[in-house]
Amino acid sequence: MTAAAEPSGTGGTPLGRSFSLFWAGQTVSLAGDKVTVFVVPTLMIFVLHASALQVGVVAMAQYLGIPLLGPIAGVLVDRWDKRRTMLVCDLIRLVAVAAVPLAYALDALSTPLLFGCVAVVSGATIFFNVGYLVAVPAVVPEDGMVRAYARLEGSGSVSEVAGPSVAAALYSALGVAALLVDAASYLVSAACFRAMRPWGERTVEEGSIRERLARGFRLNWADPVLRRVVLAAVTLNCGGPVFVTVLPVLAYRGLDVRVGVFGAAMSVAALGALAGAVVAPRLSGRFGLGRTMAWSLLLHCLVGLGVLAAPALPSGPVIAVTMGCYGFFMSCINVCSAPTRQSRMSARDQGVMHAAFRTVTWGVIPLAALVGGLAVALLGGPLGILDAARVVMAGGTLLAACSFLPALGLQPLLDAAARDRAAAERTDAAPAPVAEGTA
Repeated sequence: MTAAAEPSGTGGTPLGRSFSLFWAGQTVSLAGDKVTVFVVPTLMIFVLHASALQVGVVAMAQYLGIPLLGPIAGVLVDRWDKRRTMLVCDLIRLVAVAAVPLAYALDALSTPLLFGCVAVVSGATIFFNVGYLVAVPAVVPEDGMVRAYARLEGSGSVSEVAGPSVAAALYSALGVAALLVDAASYLVSAACFRAMRPWGERTVEEGSIRERLARGFRLNWADPVLRRVVLAAVTLNCGGPVFVTVLPVLAYRGLDVRVGVFGAAMSVAALGALAGAVVAPRLSGRFGLGRTMAWSLLLHCLVGLGVLAAPALPSGPVIAVTMGCYGFFMSCINVCSAPTRQSRMSARDQGVMHAAFRTVTWGVIPLAALVGGLAVALLGGPLGILDAARVVMAGGTLLAACSFLPALGLQPLLDAAARDRAAAERTDAAPAPVAEGTA
């Protein structure tokens, strides 16, 4: 069930002022996040001289809150005002990110402190993301959800285009202080939430925390569509984070790529993600959400193998082209996934359903990131850092490609559900039979 749209804009169903504020705040915040995502591993390698294992450990911290806080987050956020919760989460993340340059200025920066700050950001993000997934259906009409998610995905893609190059330039000019840009972006996001009309009030008042937790997991497994999406996402996240975690190690230490070149390559690569966000609604409209998602999962993984072309081919262009294709299909996956899941659940259970989904599917990411760093550290001796990174990234990519298999059955299930809805609507619209006259 969605709220009525507020009048704004022209053409099509208006998405409303609240969505515009939400979109603006998240666009700025996502751009800031790209600075941190780029700067943290760069900082570890060049300032703290961290090993591949240490890089993996801090990468693990980015997702550590998911298995620890994910289940309870969905239950608690259902009981809280979601707009205010997201505002508070932004302020917590602001403080945690700003603590890193402060520690550096005080000569107190270390890998454990960086781990702690990243873990705090991860924890706040868990609560934020539960509200995030509820926000769109709360402020956007049902027939505008795919467009809304496409716009949000487009903002993420644009931030990925500009973010790495800007982050590289900021790091070159400011060093660790570049992280203050991300801290400021959280303040902008919080201000946008403050300006939105009230939404996201408590949706559940009855039932114990334990009952709501169990319901969230049960809903994801009982529904055949959600179950296949869960299995696909778990498989993808067992291998994908290995690739992403090892990429900076491969670039900086295996291929001797400079910071500026890596930033430029990642910015060029993100153009593919932007293209994916633009094209995905058309693809899903033509081929169906389930079919588009399944093939995007397979192609997203397989194109990652293109990184193996370096150093036989120039490293910068290889990384840019590979990650451009990688991002294109990731955008298609994201645009299709959320509407598919939300179409299967009432507003009352959106929070616990999303929290349980993320707990299960993202809960494997910390382990995958740690395994990626550990594998490179173990193989680096006998193989050398370049070959070790290449072997580990290829292994993670092939594992993630298996996510295609459970997703294959999504489209027939979605088609069957659409036919059932159409039949029910025809039944409801049919005129009642006229009673025959009586003597």
